[in-house]
Amino acid sequence: MVTFIASIVLLIVGYIVYGKVVERIFGINDQNPTPAYTSNDGLDYMPMSWWKASLIQLLNIAGTGPIFGAIMGALYGPVAFIWIVVGCIFAGAVHDYFSGMVSLRHNGAQFPTIVGKYLGENLKYITTIVSIFLMVLVAAAFTAAPAQLLTQITPLNFTTWLLIIFVYLVLAAVLPINKVIGRVYPIFGAILIFMAVSIGIGLFFFDYSIPNLTLSNLHPGEMPIWPLLMVTISCGAISGFHSTQSPILARTLKKESEGRKVFYGAMIGEGVIAMIWAAAGMTFFGSTGALQTALNAGGPAGVVNEISLTTLGTFGGILAILGIVVLPITTGDTALRSSRMMLAELLTQITKKDFKGKGKLALLIIPIAGPALYLSTIDYSFLWRYVGGSNQIVAAVMLWTAAMYLLKNNKFHWICSIPALFMTAVVSTYWFYAPEGFNLSYGISLTLGMVIWLAVLAWFVRQLIKHKAAGNNEDSDVKAG
Repeated sequence: MVTFIASIVLLIVGYIVYGKVVERIFGINDQNPTPAYTSNDGLDYMPMSWWKASLIQLLNIAGTGPIFGAIMGALYGPVAFIWIVVGCIFAGAVHDYFSGMVSLRHNGAQFPTIVGKYLGENLKYITTIVSIFLMVLVAAAFTAAPAQLLTQITPLNFTTWLLIIFVYLVLAAVLPINKVIGRVYPIFGAILIFMAVSIGIGLFFFDYSIPNLTLSNLHPGEMPIWPLLMVTISCGAISGFHSTQSPILARTLKKESEGRKVFYGAMIGEGVIAMIWAAAGMTFFGSTGALQTALNAGGPAGVVNEISLTTLGTFGGILAILGIVVLPITTGDTALRSSRMMLAELLTQITKKDFKGKGKLALLIIPIAGPALYLSTIDYSFLWRYVGGSNQIVAAVMLWTAAMYLLKNNKFHWICSIPALFMTAVVSTYWFYAPEGFNLSYGISLTLGMVIWLAVLAWFVRQLIKHKAAGNNEDSDVKAG
């Protein structure tokens, strides 16, 4: 119980203290006009109040991620609390802040465009492909999951619900942001918060007490903490998906000082939600072994439903169903929306033609929506395995982009480069070890992951040396002049 309460307090203090440090290093200036005004197009670019933007950002980046991922991460025991707190404050919230604020400083540019500016054009195109692939997977998975649940509780079949949900996703992705997202999503964001707070209060009335911190690995399947925990709990700690969502809201901020509330703050909010559900998963069933049994029987959705119904009664059951249905849908549509934005920027750069008209932008949803609809008809768990690893690759790339942004602007880059090095080690090892990757032995995966990490470290050291040499040359030119 003490560990849980202390973790929540640390997350809040992290927002107040470290969030301010990050904001100061970035260097906000409220005199700078934001893209919401300079590029107002009545579709994606338009001013929005910061509290609406914060709730929309929370909903966009969350979905069921900080619920399902945290419950799966609870299998490792209280060590998951460390990853949520440290990961959220020093990696995830920093990642989200820079993905939003660097976008804002570049006229609301999408993630791949920013990558191209600071890490090179070649990586931009690779990142575009990986990001759109990730968005398609997310949209497909977040269509299939609610459709499956609705099929069980209504007379309509899976295909019918799939089509209904997908039509909504496409409409929400192409309509002006203030028509559906700006009006309805703050309400759903508030529901997400209310649901988590209700369960958080209910934790104190469980038959079992919330376990305190232990560094032991309590996973019943003896799965290794490194690097699997860092991929299992992504939403709530750090998630590359967020870097594709933050530019959506970067196009709506009225001033730069709102960035800490919208980007850093929403991520801290997601961390609190993940803490609550991780604690609920560890506590409700009495042991990680019993949690594994419950997951085997009904999956994360079944666990959420059982905890909610038992803790909050019928009202909790309604909340659980609402959350499992609404939350993934509201993330799926913004995944399509950000994909549409990425494709528009890419085609504009390649063809040198304007893709900013509403009609053209609406048509760009077709090559994204088609594959997503097809993938939503296949095995949901198969899709989700590939989401996790792809997601954290994107996170590492965004952190390196932010590090290079700070380096080139002569600012303290370590707040981004240290978590970038950490996430590089995570994804390098993960893809060698994971079944959907190379499925190698744990020892070989650690060795090969270290080789890649050292190669990336060598690249970064070269960047530091080049930057220092360029700075010395400028100083010499000034003295000579």
